[in-house]
Amino acid sequence: MVRVKEVLVVEGRCDKDALLRAVDATVVCTDGFRIFREPDKRAMLRRLAKERGLVVLTDPDGAGALIRGHLSGLAEPELVKHAYIPDVYGKERRKRFPSREGKLGVEGMDPETLLEALRRAGATLDETAQPRRAGITKADLCRLGLSGGADSAFRRRELQRALELPERMSAKQLLQVLNVLYTLPELEALMGSGPAERPDPADP
Repeated sequence: MVRVKEVLVVEGRCDKDALLRAVDATVVCTDGFRIFREPDKRAMLRRLAKERGLVVLTDPDGAGALIRGHLSGLAEPELVKHAYIPDVYGKERRKRFPSREGKLGVEGMDPETLLEALRRAGATLDETAQPRRAGITKADLCRLGLSGGADSAFRRRELQRALELPERMSAKQLLQVLNVLYTLPELEALMGSGPAERPDPADP
């Protein structure tokens, strides 16, 4: 599968799923207009832009254009590329009705169309990539107390706060971002002081 160096930014989860059927990449969702109200997620995207660069791929409608315009100002222009899908009229299978403008979004595109959009945007593609070697894994998160334990959600929130990452992240999303920003030894060093202990309600 073709690997993309840059972090891809899309509007929603179904867009992300469609892209991951086409390429091997780190994909971050804006959750639609929620990105306007989440300065911590915007700060995270700035960090990802400096580390890998961003490629923005939104739906070809008015809402997508607003989100794209907002994302354009997150980092220096040379760090943010823009991919565009063609105007195709129709309805995604999961939806009962077409969108307001009647156009298919990212989730309605086939893998070849999405890959071509990334090529035209100048994304850095490796079409001969071997399977990705594991960096930080789910097992590492479990070992560090960040997944699979009674206090894992609390420990993740404490780590996210310390690293200035958005609070609203699942363990899977956190793993993806950590693999862009840190190596396993760096994460272990960050956790070396030990995550904060959950306060005991019985304590005065």
